[in-house]
Amino acid sequence: MSTTTKLVHVGFENNLALDKVIAIATPIAAPVKRAVQKAKKTERLIDLTNGRRTKTVVFLDDGWVAVIAISPETFSSRASQ
Repeated sequence: MSTTTKLVHVGFENNLALDKVIAIATPIAAPVKRAVQKAKKTERLIDLTNGRRTKTVVFLDDGWVAVIAISPETFSSRASQ
């Protein structure tokens, strides 16, 4: 049985595996900021911003957290294509 993983382009030649994503959030709320800081502290943060401002925080099913520089709306529309 062959399984294919759909990749979503998140900018700067970076992609995320859509089947690993469990939640997307904006980095405005304090609990999301704390989750990003905890992921950074435990070395489970994937920074895909290429030095740009973080617009979206993506929580992955294995405990990793990714930060990306595209808006949650853009990410969602790319994921639904």
